[in-house]
Amino acid sequence: MAKKRRTFNREFKMGAVRLARESGQSIGEIASGLGIWETVLRRWLKQADIDDGKGLEGALTTGEKEELRRLRRENKQLLMEREILKKATAFFAKQSL
Repeated sequence: MAKKRRTFNREFKMGAVRLARESGQSIGEIASGLGIWETVLRRWLKQADIDDGKGLEGALTTGEKEELRRLRRENKQLLMEREILKKATAFFAKQSL
């Protein structure tokens, strides 16, 4: 059976990032204490740097990623609707002949 993927809310992530930045502990110690993988915490730290404007040029902020996800979902929905309308048009055109 596949393991269920855990999700963490924004407050938890921000708290973990704050703890990693402000405490004198290593990232591994903090991650272990929080019950998460070290690589997950490093990814959150990297994303927090990007959100703070300290990331690489062209890196997407969290808000931009959310907008991109939303636009992709919307685009998929619109493409499906267009296909349905094309099929319906062809069906009714065939019926009227």
